Amino acid sequence: MSDSFQIAKEAYADLNVDVEAALARLEKTPISIHCWQGDDVGGFEKEGASLEGGGIQATGNYPGKARTLAELRKDLDTALSLIPGRHRLNLHACYADLGGKKIDRDAYTVAQFQSWIDWAKPHGLGLDFNPSFFSHPLANDGLTLTHPDPKIREFWIQHGIACRKIGAEMGRQLGSPTVTNVWIPDGSKDLPADRKAPRARLQASLDTIFADKLDPQLHLDAVESKLFGIGSESYVVGSHEFYLGYAIKNQVVLCLDSGHFHPTETLADKISSTLLFVPEILLHVSRGVRWDSDHVVLFDDATRAVMEEIVRGGFLDRTHIGLDFFDASINRISAWVIGTRNAQKALLSALLEPIQSLREAELAKDNATRLALMEEAKTLPLGAVWDEFCTRQNVPVGHKWIAEVKAYEKSVLSLR
Repeated sequence: MSDSFQIAKEAYADLNVDVEAALARLEKTPISIHCWQGDDVGGFEKEGASLEGGGIQATGNYPGKARTLAELRKDLDTALSLIPGRHRLNLHACYADLGGKKIDRDAYTVAQFQSWIDWAKPHGLGLDFNPSFFSHPLANDGLTLTHPDPKIREFWIQHGIACRKIGAEMGRQLGSPTVTNVWIPDGSKDLPADRKAPRARLQASLDTIFADKLDPQLHLDAVESKLFGIGSESYVVGSHEFYLGYAIKNQVVLCLDSGHFHPTETLADKISSTLLFVPEILLHVSRGVRWDSDHVVLFDDATRAVMEEIVRGGFLDRTHIGLDFFDASINRISAWVIGTRNAQKALLSALLEPIQSLREAELAKDNATRLALMEEAKTLPLGAVWDEFCTRQNVPVGHKWIAEVKAYEKSVLSLR
């Protein structure tokens, strides 16, 4: 134990904060790390696959992108070795291991993901899952579960049903429930004449997908909204209001993505209201810059506010924390490490707040003390506690991980 950590413990103890309890909670709180940062959301269903459609876009051409499942897993191994704690991996269906066979998405089974399960098991990783309603010929017009053509709509319904079964089997084999999250790109670039009919079709499609009840010990359903996307600037069928109502009615997990709301909206403020009516939430922690641009997560005010709200409300046990960013302009492994470690730092900062003292001051209507304590907490020695956590988890402290990524880039990524 370093002298700086001991000093930090004493500083926090002076405000009745138990540092060891905070570290223990951080250690057992996994972050679901998204596989798609490693190859710019391309997937490996076909050679040279790349992100197409769906109102999302990866920008940049930094060298070293994973070209195969083996390369992606090798890159993930490297990133995970630099991130403290035990986590989860979030997979999209377009990362199926097809073994050279031609299998369409409506016919996927766990066989196409067994190699992922076999890879995750020795790593101690749980898996989360997502149907991929994009980068497919039947999604070229940006419509899937709301498509007016019943045959196309049925294809995507069957894809959603298949993915739930795959997710449940992942949960069974790994002993940890899989969160399978449904997000679709459906919408309109310009003003639609009919907003109602697509939403009615979406409701019916979701009802069919979720018709079979699955064991919550193995699998949890989640639905995700969006404000707008590229090609759906004027109208998104799956709006926040639609999915909030659907999640409340059907008591499924609601996904809140920090890039999927208006820049002036505060995601943190939605958490306590939402959790009064839905059983659990899924967070997609991202960073939008002027639009849903999915920049690498920072240790910034917005991220800290989300984590503070989860901790202050006692919501950690009802919250699944995942990441959702993809930056092709920088070293992709660095992006994983920076974003995940920043999410963890923000959570640690929230766990180290003098929350009991803040509540007591608030109940006593001593708002000056409440504000003063909030501000004093910002300059407490968080860094020393974070460094101690990294040391205990046997990962590099501070900036030392950068050298390891650079060495990997030189010996592996630069040769691709």
